[in-house]
Amino acid sequence: GGRGGSVINLSSIMGKIATPGAAAYCASKGAVLMLTKAAALEWAPLGIRVNSVHPGYVETPLVHNILREVENGNEVRETLVLQHALGRLAEPAEIANAIVFLASDEASFMTGSEMVVDGGYTAR
Repeated sequence: GGRGGSVINLSSIMGKIATPGAAAYCASKGAVLMLTKAAALEWAPLGIRVNSVHPGYVETPLVHNILREVENGNEVRETLVLQHALGRLAEPAEIANAIVFLASDEASFMTGSEMVVDGGYTAR
């Protein structure tokens, strides 16, 4: 008893693919991916699973504020939407659902995994 658990680290699609002007962000999110894998190997003997979630762009204040700050925010938003195969940005609950799944017993054989929740962004 007392052993086991699930750690879910939040990364980004930018931890798997790069974008110009975001080197530090991409590097930090890539580091989260590799930290997840190393911790998964180290903590597996303790029964602790460690996975990462890699969202695409999400309808959040962060995204809204960035779009508000740029001159052509509506055009930038439309470009972002078109980069997601599903033709929209994610809702926060859609990312939360992936996290809940990874925390659940249904994901009991997942560790060191990268769950990409990006509406098809990285499939292109």
